[in-house]
Amino acid sequence: MLPATFKLCAGISYRHMRNMTGLRRNALAAIHHELNRLAGPGPSNWISQVRRRSSLLSSRIQEEEVYNEEEMSYVKQGEDALQKAISILSEQDGWTVETVAANGDKVLSKVLPDIGKVFKLEVVMEQHPDNLYEELVEKMEQMGDWNPNVKQVKILQKIGQDTMVTHEVSAETPGNIVGPRDFVSVRCAKRRGSTCFLAGMSTQHPKMPEQKGVIRAENGPTCIVMKPCAEDPSKTKFTWLLSLDLKGWIPKTIINKVLSQTQVDFASHLRNRMANNVSMEMAHAC
Repeated sequence: MLPATFKLCAGISYRHMRNMTGLRRNALAAIHHELNRLAGPGPSNWISQVRRRSSLLSSRIQEEEVYNEEEMSYVKQGEDALQKAISILSEQDGWTVETVAANGDKVLSKVLPDIGKVFKLEVVMEQHPDNLYEELVEKMEQMGDWNPNVKQVKILQKIGQDTMVTHEVSAETPGNIVGPRDFVSVRCAKRRGSTCFLAGMSTQHPKMPEQKGVIRAENGPTCIVMKPCAEDPSKTKFTWLLSLDLKGWIPKTIINKVLSQTQVDFASHLRNRMANNVSMEMAHAC
């Protein structure tokens, strides 16, 4: 399967724009405005939860590091991906159930103008969001160790605390129905209160041009949102928005099946990884 699990990163380049600091402020202001609009009156809406915890509304520009034009372009792309993903996730209408696993894990989908079909995984994880954030963000390059759908994840460049550019290589599906793909993505990782985000879209990077013999796929906007469950804060409500263009000549029926199954498989592999981490910690404590 594909690392549909990451395709959360990066976008196009904005080299023709010069005032990158101003653009970043504009992007943050847009996120602020979008969350205000999307939160609505419903107190149960997860966007409202993000607001109450000073989420992206209070996205700070306090890390005024000196970025060059290329770095600011990546920062802008990541923040744009986050804004678009939050906008999509906040719209509750129009989702169709693709699959429901025996344990309750659910994948839904909808078709969006200019983007196409997107998928949304909704599951509950037994771990706290902080632990999941550490595994998926801080230990990102280890994902190939526990997710058989992923061959490799490599960080090509880090920009500040929140932004990075990555290269991911997926494994082929069983029977090689869908062959290996690679992705170059910009990722935006945010923590606001007890809610964690990992968003992104495809991008380009000079360190990783297209590779001979490997189809370069595109993704985004994509986003993983992790927040404590209201009933039990030690557990996590885990939502993953996935948007992928696998390229190549693949029937849409196969693509839809592969992507939804990849999301279900990812949840299972992540649970196993976290359970193994706990077992190892207990063994070391003995």
